Amino acid sequence: MASISDLIMQQVKSVAGGVQIPSDIQNQVLGGLSSSILGSLTQTATKPGGVDLIKNLLTGKTQAAASPVTALAGNIFNNDVLKKLGIGTALGSVLTGLIPKVMGGLSNIIRDRDGDGDVDLNDIILTLTGGGQRQQSAGAGILGAATAILGGLFKK
Repeated sequence: MASISDLIMQQVKSVAGGVQIPSDIQNQVLGGLSSSILGSLTQTATKPGGVDLIKNLLTGKTQAAASPVTALAGNIFNNDVLKKLGIGTALGSVLTGLIPKVMGGLSNIIRDRDGDGDVDLNDIILTLTGGGQRQQSAGAGILGAATAILGGLFKK
């Protein structure tokens, strides 16, 4: 079963394949992209309305480039990785530009997993936990518990 960290790193490696990253910092850059995205998802999940922001991003309702979740990941990456590594502006811009592609790639892996005919928060949770079809009981309170569940999933 792939964890959320594994899914993010797979997307990072996929979109960064064509970018010339100096070999001496490549692992730090790829790890930094991954941890910045995970950090953004984690921080967003714990804020009021954050679960809806994540849901809208991962289900494609909000374009990755326009999502505040993506913007936060870019800010984290710029502050925690690019500045510390001293990467130039040109390469830094290219690398930061990968973040919406990674976020978009994550939304492409979310599918209807609970068999209810649509992509919703339950499907996101099932995807991130590696679960298959599962029926939700009426009144299960999935939205009420979503922040806690997503917060737990995104912890390293």
